Amino acid sequence: MLLFERSWMNRWKSVILHEGEGNIRSVKWRGHLIAWANNMGVKIFDIISKQRITNVPRDDISLRPDMYPCSLCWKDNVTLIIGWGTSVKICSVKERHASEMRDLPSRYVEIVSQFETEFYISGLAPLCDQLVVLSYVKEISEKTEREYCARPRLDIIQPLSETCEEISSDALTVRGFQENECRDYHLEYSEGESLFYIVSPRDVVVAKERDQDDHIDWLLEKKKYEDIGLAYINHLVERGDYDIAARKCQKILGKNAALWEYEVYKFKEIGQLKAISPYLPRGDPVLKPLIYEMILHEFLESDYEGFATLIREWPGDLYNNSVIVQAVRDHLKKDSQNKTLLKTLAELYTYDKNYGNALEIYLTLRHKDVFQLIHKHNLFSSIKDKIVLLMDFDSEKAVDMLLDNEDKISIKKVVEELEDRPELQHVYLHKLFKRDHHKGQRYHEKQISLYAEYDRPNLLPFLRDSTHCPLEKALEICQQRNFVEETVYLLSRMGNSRSALKMIMEELHDVDKAIEFAKEQDDGELWEDLILYSIDKPPFITGLLNNIGTHVDPILLIHRIKEGMEIPNLRDSLVKILQDYNLQILLREGCKKILVADSLSLLKKMHRTQMKGILVDEENICESCLSPILPSDAAKPFSVVVFHCRHMFHKECLPMPSMNSAAQFCNICSAKNRGPGSAILEMKK
Repeated sequence: MLLFERSWMNRWKSVILHEGEGNIRSVKWRGHLIAWANNMGVKIFDIISKQRITNVPRDDISLRPDMYPCSLCWKDNVTLIIGWGTSVKICSVKERHASEMRDLPSRYVEIVSQFETEFYISGLAPLCDQLVVLSYVKEISEKTEREYCARPRLDIIQPLSETCEEISSDALTVRGFQENECRDYHLEYSEGESLFYIVSPRDVVVAKERDQDDHIDWLLEKKKYEDIGLAYINHLVERGDYDIAARKCQKILGKNAALWEYEVYKFKEIGQLKAISPYLPRGDPVLKPLIYEMILHEFLESDYEGFATLIREWPGDLYNNSVIVQAVRDHLKKDSQNKTLLKTLAELYTYDKNYGNALEIYLTLRHKDVFQLIHKHNLFSSIKDKIVLLMDFDSEKAVDMLLDNEDKISIKKVVEELEDRPELQHVYLHKLFKRDHHKGQRYHEKQISLYAEYDRPNLLPFLRDSTHCPLEKALEICQQRNFVEETVYLLSRMGNSRSALKMIMEELHDVDKAIEFAKEQDDGELWEDLILYSIDKPPFITGLLNNIGTHVDPILLIHRIKEGMEIPNLRDSLVKILQDYNLQILLREGCKKILVADSLSLLKKMHRTQMKGILVDEENICESCLSPILPSDAAKPFSVVVFHCRHMFHKECLPMPSMNSAAQFCNICSAKNRGPGSAILEMKK
């Protein structure tokens, strides 16, 4: 085998690549590699290194090489496919590691797949990751049982490591196939056009890969219009039925991503991307991100609501989120207050886990999901400078959230953030006080002014419940604002009850409230002041007559009434006083009866108890000398005093009774209560 190369001055220089092994029956050259086959096997030569890098021997030496020649084809620059007899080998040329070279070629060949076929191979050609095989077929006649040449077959097979899978098989009708041999057939192919040429002695057959158009033509010929698929979609589009055409894509295109993308571009050409958008697959299959982005851009240019709907419905991983975010921001530069765009941008930020920006937009829009977003993603660190926005949006929810998460946002921080918004500061501190009267005690002085300014109805309850409120400051504020009820309470709490009562009478002119206040204080001087103030005011006298009967002797008031003064409803008031007096007498008599009955019952119970015996044995001791109460010798005389309190003494250990009282009492109990300790038993022997 000779290699001719152009040398200096355009002369041809020949180099012998191989000789001495018979005829060379096939040569294939690809890139820097040359492969040829002779009777012994297949050689591969590297043009760069000027070295032969491998020799692949022939497997079945029983087959005549001139009758069953070797078929070679390059799949790419480094992959050689060898078909010989019924054997197929796929060889990969690889670079040898520098440490392994020594005197070896810089490349070597590895057989990555090898398998056997059912028929003899006349030609090979690559088809993507599959193989097109032209096979020479011999079959045995059922009648004569003799072998004969059948029609050649064109098969598509999927190579595996040690076997193969048949994808399709077609028998070819060529003239004179009955007399042809394996060497009479050849297979050549045109790269890039998917055209395959089957050459026989009398025919050349051109084969090409079936495409969707072929299928549609066949369906049209058979009048199977419902199955036509793409042709049917085109028909609907031509009629202007864009929505129906888009809806049919779901059934017709199924899970074929390539067809989906093809149809989307067709809809784009006719300006109907919006029509197909609701029907695009969102999971199985998933199209290229560019497809979804293209449709989103289409909506963004003309339909903000439709754009927002797609963002809500489509999973965020279908498209490049950052690309869409930038597009929305560009549109907001023209229309910065568009709520639809702002809300959609917040959703995009949420998909991208940019929760801080999303939160700021939601707060600006006062969106209902803002609190859910904060809780779900624990965004409390992001809202420390947005507390005013939260409160403006929904003060009740905001306060509840802030108080529930006090460990994340301190009370001090919230109060500081609300310093310029005292009305919101009051809402927060009021709710805090309701939850706990002591947590916000450092702010109770501030709260006096806040309640006075924004929430007077709750000022008095606050003054009553707070134990940390400075009373002088509170009194000053209430007097400045002329808050009578609050001032009365504070004066009373500070011990100035007389001034409080005077204020009730002079400012409120409310005798019932004055009487109620006097009852609460239960101070005789207050009643005297109340009577003195009311004595020249008939309505006040009526009120006093109706209410003081159970607290002050009504005679004290009646004696002071001037003769001739007309008192409204005097008769009814006097009748009420008499009724109250009778009621008091009845109550006292009833209490007396109950007291006498209880005293008698208790006296009988005490008498029964005192009549009971008390056990005295060797375990008891004298409470004075702490010796056993009974002598060790029972025959000796002894004298023991036992009290009802169960304390026991030797008689000689007790002190003598005093001159004032001849009765003897327990030394231990007499200091507390002499009754139970009275002597009940004196034991002598």
